[in-house]
Amino acid sequence: MIPKPLRTLVTRTAILLGGVLALNITSSIAVNALRFATDLKLKRVALPCGVCRGKGFYICKLCKGNANIHWSPLYDPVAFNPCLCPTCDGNRVQRCLNCLGKGYN
Repeated sequence: MIPKPLRTLVTRTAILLGGVLALNITSSIAVNALRFATDLKLKRVALPCGVCRGKGFYICKLCKGNANIHWSPLYDPVAFNPCLCPTCDGNRVQRCLNCLGKGYN
């Protein structure tokens, strides 16, 4: 049998943590809904990005769309090593840095 003071403490702690959890979930849903509504409104009235022409992505500028770069650790290299592009991770496109991938300003 659980003593009455301990049972009361556990019950109040559970109620308090449940309330905090419910408030956290409710506020995160509200913030995400407001962010989504704001993005939709901006997308309707905003001009498309001039750098990526509204796509949100463009060809990687480091590897020029090849997915790998020729790299050598020496200043005057004798041989080059093909390495995976660190900018696009081999995807050949990178997110537009002007609009952060949204497609509009």
